[in-house]
Amino acid sequence: MSSRVVGGGPEISTDSLIPAQPSARHRSAGAEKALVRLFERHAVECTDEYRHHERAAQQRLGALRSPGGGTTLRLEGALQSAPRAFLPPDEEGRTRLRLLDAGLHVIEEAFPQVSTDAEVCRLTCVMLESAWRSRAGDSAREEEKEAGPTADCGCSLCRRLPTPPERTLGDYGWRQSAGRPLTVKTWPYRSELDSVLTGGWALARQLNDLERDLGYRHRFEDDILLFHEYKRVIDTIDTTYLTRLIEGRLAEDFSINTARALVCGLYAAHKRSVDEYWLQQHHAGNVVLPQTNPLGQSGYSLLQMMDCLFWHVSPDTELWQEEHLAALLLCRVVDDMVDVRADALTGEISNFWLADMPTHTKALYAASAIALIKYGCMPEAHRPMWNTWLMPSTIVWLGLTGRHALWFDGITQDLPPAEDCPLCGLQPDACTGILTHGVALTIAARPTAPALGPRTAELSARCRDQHPESWPLFDAELHAFEALHGPWYGDVDCAWEILRRTYIAALEASHAAPSTSRARAIQEDSGVVGAEFFHALRDPHTGREDGALLAYMFGCAHPHFLWNAMGHRPSDLAGDWLDG
Repeated sequence: MSSRVVGGGPEISTDSLIPAQPSARHRSAGAEKALVRLFERHAVECTDEYRHHERAAQQRLGALRSPGGGTTLRLEGALQSAPRAFLPPDEEGRTRLRLLDAGLHVIEEAFPQVSTDAEVCRLTCVMLESAWRSRAGDSAREEEKEAGPTADCGCSLCRRLPTPPERTLGDYGWRQSAGRPLTVKTWPYRSELDSVLTGGWALARQLNDLERDLGYRHRFEDDILLFHEYKRVIDTIDTTYLTRLIEGRLAEDFSINTARALVCGLYAAHKRSVDEYWLQQHHAGNVVLPQTNPLGQSGYSLLQMMDCLFWHVSPDTELWQEEHLAALLLCRVVDDMVDVRADALTGEISNFWLADMPTHTKALYAASAIALIKYGCMPEAHRPMWNTWLMPSTIVWLGLTGRHALWFDGITQDLPPAEDCPLCGLQPDACTGILTHGVALTIAARPTAPALGPRTAELSARCRDQHPESWPLFDAELHAFEALHGPWYGDVDCAWEILRRTYIAALEASHAAPSTSRARAIQEDSGVVGAEFFHALRDPHTGREDGALLAYMFGCAHPHFLWNAMGHRPSDLAGDWLDG
């Protein structure tokens, strides 16, 4: 038994998680199996109140929907899929895991209330280490497994998967972990947090706290240790000071979510360390990493949970509810979708498009994300659970950072027809069973509002006057949005300026010949307009209204620029692998 003394505490055994026989591949499935059992034990079925609001939403939309049947696509619950057997961690990985285990023991001894979170962290990191080693050990497998975007499936979703354009690292020179500086400072006294990227946390918390104030909206310091994951930002943040601040707060006013930040800080630092190690091995020529990874459906889904369990803070009573777990997973799917080609170039292991799952499963995950964005636009979605603004605020944040390829890679020449479009026909769905019992997505005629409210009518009139070629489609999408949302009462000037420079600009570009420079200009301007107008989304009277409309246009509106950001074309791994 090896042990380690941390922070003056007692000697702690740290060998229990490390496989004793590195050659025993079958033993390496233990971490994933243990995570599956842990989530099955703790997951709580969807509440009656949540189901009541879900049924009310369906009844309201039914009155606006054209009569006719629909089709259903079934997605198996992630925890029901068989865990993969990975190679055990190598000696470097075993050392990293011992250090992690020692740190987790210290936190668990001081704050036993977060012992479950610590166990999730411990098991996730074992699985992460094993997945990286298996990826390096399986480098000889055929990379053509994901070469064709449609694979062997002819379903309505897989037939519409885009052909990814070729991309090089030079195409991603705009990627910045810090986001763009905010024109109006969110926290004037902390310049390192003055960006759209970090403002995303404040936005999500404020949107939720406006309805049920749990005191989370200003506690950004508590989870700032997560910035271990952002290599460029870490240099500008005094983590020693923040660690002392958190420990002091814990001593004076204990909070489970504050203690959970310490666990997640250890996880983020560990993930950065293992990513760095294997990619350095690849660049040195010691291993050859393929542009796929061995994560299956359950492995990918469980790995993303640790990224989310504190990042998107929730009341402890709601942490394990099915509706909350679904939002956590799918907000990460959205993030992966828009960043997939950069991740393919830089070797990110947790990207779902690189995961060793059938293409059809990935298409269903992406469709589930779109269905949940639509559901998040509905008023019924925001009453029974505190963290219901997570998905809408995530897609808005992605659209306004200028950091992702949402517009840059999403623009296609010649818009696909909107008639009988299965993506337009995706019905809103809370996707609560995506981890447990599965999801049944419905594709049917989408509901549409018979008339626009006064403020959306003003948006439509501005588009008709300034961009007549794009107006018919924009007007139709506003009618579809108000069917989901009801009359919109947002800030017309703010919403118009953002949409004019993002969604409508992309529509205009798609009518003309392909142009990389024009696409790049739109993509970069989305970050600029985000920095200029991000503060408006924090307005207590119109911010949530604006966020709902932007979430719909960025994630659900035809021609589905979000969907068009999927897929990757294999090429060499290289580059700034941790920027984002």
